[in-house]
Amino acid sequence: MADKEQMMEKHIVGENGISYTLGADGLYYPDFVLPKGTDYRIGRYGRMRADYIKKHHHSMYLELLFTGKWNEYLHGVDEECYQRLELLVEQMKAGAGVTEKLKATDQMKWVGLMNNLKSCAEEIVLKESVYGGLFENG
Repeated sequence: MADKEQMMEKHIVGENGISYTLGADGLYYPDFVLPKGTDYRIGRYGRMRADYIKKHHHSMYLELLFTGKWNEYLHGVDEECYQRLELLVEQMKAGAGVTEKLKATDQMKWVGLMNNLKSCAEEIVLKESVYGGLFENG
């Protein structure tokens, strides 16, 4: 075992051009570092999109990961989903007659309608953006 460890190099570059470092367990791990300024916080929709991409579009996941754009991509998806959700809720409020006057006169009705609108808008965002079409951010 000691001979094998001595023969293995600490750092190598694979056929794919990615550099690897030998771990304590005898396995090589890719040397990934996020590009400076791209360590974004990922919200709910970005995390949901990450799970979806990893399971259903593995090659896209690997490409974004290897190019250092994974975190930036998820951040973009997350931001776009929140903006779309906000826009949909505002449009639905206007269509359903949910106003500040209703909020002042019948608060319970207003809360119920707003919860309904938010649920509908979120369902649209999930279908279109999280589990639907692929974003061009990556």
